[in-house]
Formats: sequence, structure tokens, C-alpha cells
Amino acid sequence: MIEKDTNLEDQALNDVIGKIEKGARIATRKASDVALIAVSKTRGADEIRPLLDAGHRIFGENRVQEAMEKWPGLKADYPDVELHMIGQLQSNKAAEAVALFDYIHALDRLSLVKALAKEMQRQDRQIPCFLQVNVGEESQKGGCDIEALPQLLEQAREAGIMVAGLMAIPPGDTNPAPYFALLAKLARDNGLDGLSMGMSGDFEAAIKLGASHIRVGTALFGPRSPLPA
Repeated sequence: MIEKDTNLEDQALNDVIGKIEKGARIATRKASDVALIAVSKTRGADEIRPLLDAGHRIFGENRVQEAMEKWPGLKADYPDVELHMIGQLQSNKAAEAVALFDYIHALDRLSLVKALAKEMQRQDRQIPCFLQVNVGEESQKGGCDIEALPQLLEQAREAGIMVAGLMAIPPGDTNPAPYFALLAKLARDNGLDGLSMGMSGDFEAAIKLGASHIRVGTALFGPRSPLPA
């Protein structure tokens, strides 16, 4: 999945791939087992196209409406793109999400399980989902409680949803490694392989602890422009 190309014009992409390879070597893993999701939220098509032209094909968005405005056109030009919904998803956006995305990373409650399962059946599309776990027990963050994970997993499977693994966002301003290790343990305990964890500032640690999918934005696209005053 990850292949470094010294001919790539996009140096930021090459730099990230190099760090992925280093982290994988340390963990005695294959870099190809780590999917690099380029987080393109708030980025326009003109910012995304250079990565597409460099050969990258896996992207992530946080908001359904924003993704619907830019990705249908981009997908028409690059039909092999794999698009991931990585932000919180409202149940009333399930139809649009199932139609546009190839993976969903933030399945965290029964109402969303029901909405997604209904739309997958209606649209005849099976979208693999990651169950989001609130590993830091933070009230302001999405994700199911750790104790509720087995029940949510059972509900998703009973609804016919393909569960790809677990996803989490550790608390900010703290060492993320213990939270990555916790998510990995929860995945093992529940018979799951996929681990969506790690962002621009901590993806190397996530890879060392078993991440299968990392979500990287700033390290690929640079800092976001400040909002106008």
C-alpha cells in the first residue's frame, strides 16, 4: 500500500512515506500494511490534485457536505480513489455518506448503526466501518465508552455491517502511546485487526503499536491558512 518513489514531485508525501517505512522497520512490520489516509478536510481541489498526480489514492474527509462539493469531480478524474469518512457522522447524513465514501471511521452509537445499515441495504453498498472508542474518556469527543464496545460491535454485526476494526483519537497534549496500546488491546480482545489511529504529530508511534490506517493532514498539506478576521 505504501511505496516510496524518488521521482515523486511531492516531497511532503515522500517524507511521510519515509517515516512510515522507518516506523514499520522498528516494529518489524511491513510498510505496505499501513494505509496512509491523506486528510484533505478544508483543502480545495487545487491542493489535492498534486497528491493525486503524485500517485496517492487514499484520502479522508471530516464533513459529508464538504466532501460532496469536491470529491465527485475528483473521483471522475481519478476513479481509483479510496475515500474515507473520518469525522463524526450524523445519522441524517447516512445516505450521502454511503453513496460517496468507501470506509467510515467513526461509527460510535446504535442510532448510526441502524441508519448506515438501512442505507447500505437500500443502496446495495457494503461500506466497511471502524468503531470509534473514546479511549481518553473525554466528554467532548465522540466514540463509544470502552465498556460499551462489545455491545456496539455485536449490534453492528447483527445489522450486517462489516466491521474493519477500531478507531480512536487520544487526548491532546499527552503521550498518545498508552492510548494506542489500549486501542490495540481492545481490538485483540474483540477479535479485530484494523486500527485507525495516529495523525501528523504521532503516526510513527501509532505504527509501532500496530496502526493499520493513519490519518495525516498537516504533514502532507502544510499548515492550514488562518481564517480571515
